[in-house]
Amino acid sequence: MLESNPIPTTTIGGGGFTNINTPSTSNIIGSIFTPEQVACVCEVLQQSNDIQRLGDFLWTLPTFEHFHNHESVVKAKAVVAFRRGNYRELYNILERYQFAPCSHPQLQQLWLQAHYNEAEKLRGRPLGAVGKYRVRRKFPLPRTIWDGEETSYCFKEKSRNILRDWYLHNPYPSPREKRELAEATTLTTTQVSNWFKNRRQRDRASETNDRFVFVFF
Repeated sequence: MLESNPIPTTTIGGGGFTNINTPSTSNIIGSIFTPEQVACVCEVLQQSNDIQRLGDFLWTLPTFEHFHNHESVVKAKAVVAFRRGNYRELYNILERYQFAPCSHPQLQQLWLQAHYNEAEKLRGRPLGAVGKYRVRRKFPLPRTIWDGEETSYCFKEKSRNILRDWYLHNPYPSPREKRELAEATTLTTTQVSNWFKNRRQRDRASETNDRFVFVFF
């Protein structure tokens, strides 16, 4: 559910989204489309990855708040801002509006990738795993796109607990069990497989070290 704060109004070409089109164009859009239809158009253009047309469509919207405060429209503005490299505008949008939980994964990716891109541009080289971790620590997700649950290596703690519990029961889940775990944790099957593989490797390494210490002493 979006807050009642009106959408920022600056020109879309310069980083924001103020309607600067002619009154006739705005009136035509306002008379043809309802807010729900505008939201539907935004969703279709976004799914088709037609960012140019999406940006042009947003530019033609009238200034009435009921057009701009629909979540699908605000998400579309965030996507356009990201794709055009207008990261300040993107952060402003994501921090000002309370988005529905179903929108969080997509918007979290925009937030993180934008900060990664800025850090890479500043440093002049791609970020590794450690660099990305530092960026996430420096720029935590705003509560508008995050439910507050702690994450660890991009896995929510609840998901990690499910995997840990299963590992104690069976460290070698079958393909079917991996698919079920993926569904239960909202992870991909590959992520689940990699988690079990890495956990088994850590345990084997720990057992090897313990045996070495025992023999040494």
